[in-house]
Amino acid sequence: MSERKTVANNASVKDFIANVKNAQRRADATQVVKLMAKASGKRAKMWGPSIVGFGEHHYKHANGKDVSICKIGFSPRAQALTFYLGNFPERKNQLKKLGKHKLSGGGCLYINKLEDVDTEVLRDMMARAYKL
Repeated sequence: MSERKTVANNASVKDFIANVKNAQRRADATQVVKLMAKASGKRAKMWGPSIVGFGEHHYKHANGKDVSICKIGFSPRAQALTFYLGNFPERKNQLKKLGKHKLSGGGCLYINKLEDVDTEVLRDMMARAYKL
């Protein structure tokens, strides 16, 4: 079995974001770190090589192994800002108010740029997801 890549590490969040090539995505990522820190009350931490996460969630994998992942997180990917917020009560209603976004079948939320959405709704979604 291969080793998980998405684990907490001591890489610098600041350096990771500074190396995002797209200037708009880099600026948005800086703002998202602030929004998530406010919503969670936690400091940003790198999870794997490309996910900025806040807090920690422990669960048992289907194979019986104990696993940890960030409670909420995001990645400033080339195609979009990708958010990992999980499924929480009121998610469907919040998404209706959020603004321009896409969803994946796996629950990821994609936003092209922050100006496309209501950041107060997004911050509220982050806070609700963190409380799960």
